[in-house]
Amino acid sequence: MRNNVDSELEKNLNEAFKLAHRKKHEFVTVEHLFLSILGNNDAIEVLNYCGADIEALQKNLESYIKETTPLISEEEEQEIQPTLGFQRVLQRAVFHVQSSGKKEVNGANLLVAIFSEKESHSVYLLQQEGITRLDIVSFMSHGKNDEELEEEVLTASKDEKSKDSSALEAFTLNLNREASEGRIDPL
Repeated sequence: MRNNVDSELEKNLNEAFKLAHRKKHEFVTVEHLFLSILGNNDAIEVLNYCGADIEALQKNLESYIKETTPLISEEEEQEIQPTLGFQRVLQRAVFHVQSSGKKEVNGANLLVAIFSEKESHSVYLLQQEGITRLDIVSFMSHGKNDEELEEEVLTASKDEKSKDSSALEAFTLNLNREASEGRIDPL
């Protein structure tokens, strides 16, 4: 799976595990994962586009993780385990990227996969920000919302019309104008 994850996302995944280790958390959760990708350029681009308050998301995630994640006791020496939700998110992201013919999973792909964990606090926080899975997928597919795309199409069609008329003028002769100016012999 490592070959399928871009280098920035791989660093984010390592950060999620390091955070859990530093805080002595028993598990690495979807929330650890979401918190770590709040530092991922692809994820930030999508979240900013969708109007998310990234600082608020970060504070809410940190608070939630602190309040709900079980800790490893001082006597125990046990490895931090990823939750099933964490594993499912990664698997979904890899599967979606592979099925779409792309080569690497990035932070934006992970955001889409997080939405499948409907009961996670991460999805709740995204919904509180007014962000849906469709918003993220639309941005990834088109990069812009429908209004911006429509405006671009209108601008492009106006440009094409002006190009068409200049090409028409460059390669043809307006016979009506020629006749009115007396340059054409009458029949």
